[in-house]
Amino acid sequence: MSDKRLIVGLGNPGSEYEWTRHNMGFLTVTRLAQDLGLRLRKSTSVKGIWAEGRLENSEVVLLLPHSFMNNSGMVVKQAVTAKKIDPENVLIVCDDFSLAFGQIRLREQGSDGGHNGLTSIIEQLGTKKFSRLRLGIGPIPPHKNTVDFVLEDFRLDEKRKLPDFLTAAADCCRAWTSELLSTVMSRYNQKLLT
Repeated sequence: MSDKRLIVGLGNPGSEYEWTRHNMGFLTVTRLAQDLGLRLRKSTSVKGIWAEGRLENSEVVLLLPHSFMNNSGMVVKQAVTAKKIDPENVLIVCDDFSLAFGQIRLREQGSDGGHNGLTSIIEQLGTKKFSRLRLGIGPIPPHKNTVDFVLEDFRLDEKRKLPDFLTAAADCCRAWTSELLSTVMSRYNQKLLT
């Protein structure tokens, strides 16, 4: 296995999903690629778009799976195999409706927390030992169905806060590649945009 890092943004492909809450992972990793001057390109070996470059002192692969959320694990496994990356060097960036909008939660490992993308990745990799960066999109209003809520576009007030949220999330991804996880967690797990 190599020391390369893999940062995966979860979401659904297609312009109709681009600015929906469920695409926070896509938006964050796209923002990170822009910050690094990397161009995401269609891959010939995995079902998705990706870019490779250096981030701090690490070689890094950025990936947006172009399967739907429930099949993200297949694409992540393809990338891990193609690039010979240890699952412990993987960071999955995804939305989380149990966290308030603007809240960030980085974890070293854990359960799927009811997120279908994480469920698929755990099944395909055969381990829960990969980092995950959960980005708050909640709370779900009482009258809303969960699926409808996550697939809706951001509200106007959320759109105003989104640039700062994506900056913080992309910065957390950068820190994950070069700092102790406990240090990054203590710094970013307290962040909540107001």
